[in-house]
Amino acid sequence: MADPFEVRMRFTNQLRQLNASVTSAQKAAQFALKHHEMGEDLHSCILEQLEKNNMNTRANIMYFIEHFLDLAQKESHPEYVVLMQRDIIRVVDAVAPEDGTGIANVKVARKVLQALAAKSFLDGELLSQIEEVLRERYSAAQQDLALMSSPTTAVGDGDVGGGVPTPQTRVSTGGGGGGGKGKMKLDRKQVEQRIEEDRERHKRQREGIWAVSPENEAELSKLWEETSELGEDDERMCDEEWEEWEEAMGGGCGHWGERTNGDHHS
Repeated sequence: MADPFEVRMRFTNQLRQLNASVTSAQKAAQFALKHHEMGEDLHSCILEQLEKNNMNTRANIMYFIEHFLDLAQKESHPEYVVLMQRDIIRVVDAVAPEDGTGIANVKVARKVLQALAAKSFLDGELLSQIEEVLRERYSAAQQDLALMSSPTTAVGDGDVGGGVPTPQTRVSTGGGGGGGKGKMKLDRKQVEQRIEEDRERHKRQREGIWAVSPENEAELSKLWEETSELGEDDERMCDEEWEEWEEAMGGGCGHWGERTNGDHHS
């Protein structure tokens, strides 16, 4: 059996090095599945890295979670799915915290959560509740940004409290501190990295639109479903094209006419 400390450290490093490529996600997911006997411990690594790292890394881990659960289900390791379902609120709080610092990750969180719900990894009712909170957080963060960018408005610690979601709708793990909003300060390098990774993901998404499974004649079925029924207009068009073809082949070349006449006499 591998050393638990070494396994934990290697998985932690893989999570920190996640990027927009599928390869990095596959590598980390396969490593976790290989050491599934340490599932609880490796799951805690995901939570810790979500709560410790910058917003770019948190977004990459959020995308990784979808890929990871897909592979875990395929490889018959439902324990990882159960653990993630148990701690999904904590995950959301880390990826898009209520202090406004994760405003850029709100869309990421919603996209991944919707994908998880579509694959039955997440309850639809819970998804609706989380999405409502994320919308409130996004709206509150936008208001704070507008206040901070306004040259005529001086914002004190107590001026932004109205934008915070109410206790009844707030998704929270109870570990947050009290005093005011976090600073929405982004490092230039992180911004450039995020733009590049988003561009790579969008490129891969566009390429995936045309992907069709090779199993069970999926491409034929897709074409059949997208093709409309044959109607009168289609039949008339076929007749016209056939007449044009006959005219072009028969009238445009004397050799063709001689050959066809000879074939009929023989």
